[in-house]
Amino acid sequence: MTHELGRLEDLPENYVQDLRDLNVVPLWPSLRGVLPPHIPTRQTQPTHWPYKRLKPLLLKAGELTPIEKAERRVLVLANPGHGLDKMQASSAMYLGMQLLLPGEWAPSHRHTPNAVRMIVEGEGAYTTVDGEKCPMHRGDLILTPTGLWHEHGHDGTDPVIWLDVLDLPLVYYMEASYHVNGEPQKVLTGRGDRQYAHGGVVPTRVFERSQKPYPMLRYAWTDAKAALQALAEDNPALEQVQVTYTNPETGGDAENILGFYALMLRPGQSLRLPARSPAQVFHVIEGEVQAQIVNRQFHMVEADTCCAPGYEAVTLTNLQADKASFIFIADESPLHRKLGVYENRG
Repeated sequence: MTHELGRLEDLPENYVQDLRDLNVVPLWPSLRGVLPPHIPTRQTQPTHWPYKRLKPLLLKAGELTPIEKAERRVLVLANPGHGLDKMQASSAMYLGMQLLLPGEWAPSHRHTPNAVRMIVEGEGAYTTVDGEKCPMHRGDLILTPTGLWHEHGHDGTDPVIWLDVLDLPLVYYMEASYHVNGEPQKVLTGRGDRQYAHGGVVPTRVFERSQKPYPMLRYAWTDAKAALQALAEDNPALEQVQVTYTNPETGGDAENILGFYALMLRPGQSLRLPARSPAQVFHVIEGEVQAQIVNRQFHMVEADTCCAPGYEAVTLTNLQADKASFIFIADESPLHRKLGVYENRG
């Protein structure tokens, strides 16, 4: 029995037209395109966005477009494999580098896609999420989950820049993406990053557990870095020194579609990450790293970002022989696990 499938060109033109008039298409000419053998078809390409080249363009955007006309002043890190107009880093991840200048305020809104902010540089800015004011410092991770009001302000003296990571492509594909503008938020007392600052210790709920689906919105880099360093010191033989950003009440992923992690590479270390189904994004918080992704090799310094398609192993090498490098990782693992398609091919 032949495995060669018929082509659309093999069918009579009048038959094809009759199908189209009825909004019907034959499956077999396109079957291998949507169900290829052994490994999925992937549009995500290994791509590197060097911060040294990106930052001047972002600052120029600050000169060209006032915040009132931009609302969110962002340069999208688009993967050429998906087409620059699609604004996708991978099939489910959107990346954007956002600028907030001193004295600016990005108005309050909420939207259906989940988002996080990885702070790249600058001091004095903050994000208010659901009434909780979250200060921004380099390396901090701040959540703005689906449906929660959030706004950004800047009381400092220098530009603040951060990396946005959203599941926008997925939510848009589902035809569920929209936003709602709101009024400035009233800042409430209490901060989750203070209540849940210590691993294994959560506030005692005398009557009931916290009703907040996202009780912790800010994950300070000082805490994550300290956890990585302690993990490395306590486990000298541990190859992959990595922590996961989690919901402190449930122990699950910090958000429900994308996963977020911090990785430490020991001085001079080369680490092979196995081929897994989800696509991945790597952002250097501190250090200097070489990323080997498929047939591409990227030299990455602080604040550089790159992405890798799924089903491909990635090798990360710390180019510093005398000190550690630290990397923020975002991937699609929670989504893949929920859908039952997660694979680790080693």
